[in-house]
Amino acid sequence: MSDSLNFSNRVQLDDLQQAVGDIRAEIGKIIVGQERVVDLLIAALLADGHVLIEGVPGVAKTLTAKLLAKTINVKFSRVQFTPDLMPSDVIGTSVYNLKTNEFEFKRGPIFANIVLIDEINRAPAKTQSALFESMEERQATVDGITYKLDVPFMVVATQNPVEQEGTYRLPEAQLDRFIFKIQVDYPDLHQETKILADFHARKNSMNLDHIRPVISAEQLKTYREKVYSLYVEPNLLHYIAQIVNMTRNNSALYLGASPRASLAILTTAKAIAAMRGRDFVTPDDIREVAIPVLQHRVMLTPEKEMEGQTSRDIIMQILQMVEIPR
Repeated sequence: MSDSLNFSNRVQLDDLQQAVGDIRAEIGKIIVGQERVVDLLIAALLADGHVLIEGVPGVAKTLTAKLLAKTINVKFSRVQFTPDLMPSDVIGTSVYNLKTNEFEFKRGPIFANIVLIDEINRAPAKTQSALFESMEERQATVDGITYKLDVPFMVVATQNPVEQEGTYRLPEAQLDRFIFKIQVDYPDLHQETKILADFHARKNSMNLDHIRPVISAEQLKTYREKVYSLYVEPNLLHYIAQIVNMTRNNSALYLGASPRASLAILTTAKAIAAMRGRDFVTPDDIREVAIPVLQHRVMLTPEKEMEGQTSRDIIMQILQMVEIPR
């Protein structure tokens, strides 16, 4: 179904589209290209999900995440993961107050609205597990007391796919909690030339102070409610289920995707549709989000890994095999 068709929206999306355009414009003041990366980040934000960004050093993974946070008028924190990082460094710890003779909870950087975790695969399993409860249940438990995290809450994590020394593989249970895994590629020749020209024009400055917030937490909540109310035909729900089910019955995959993946495809497809100005989901929306939703949730068999195949290749094959609803 074409975006250019004339139809009357049942959900008013003009303000949401304007906000998406404003976010793109603010990020575009610094970042050249990477339009798909930015759109997927915005879709994840609208779908209330966490994002894992993977790419080699120097392709602006961290910078893009920081710019996204600056376009929203919410609290932002950054944590640099290292092998000696402890769970208390992320969540917080109880500190004894000599004045009151009581322990007080000192909140860690996880208590922010957007949390950037740089090089997430550099911390050991004990620290990784500290994120499980926060990412899934939007809360943290310390000394038997549960503290609710602020709303909205989004984790944007980065990792380097090529460097192996001093890194730890992320547990499958944690990977499943990221709504997207976004791969950031090198810029092409034209984009890299523009990066150099822009940097030269700014006199080698990377000042982010002129990036302004364009939406508030309350506006984001309203936009999310609109995204959730989009229309999805029953045959598209079956289409999503077919795609995910085929990851569990594929000889090339050792581990298939969970029902959480089905829900992620549905929610992010709604977000993409809303960003395109439609109040209904199309098969193209589903296909657009299928790879970033699924590629980190499935595991190749050792034989396929030895052949040089990737999970992305297998998901593309599955998308070609499943009949598109008409």
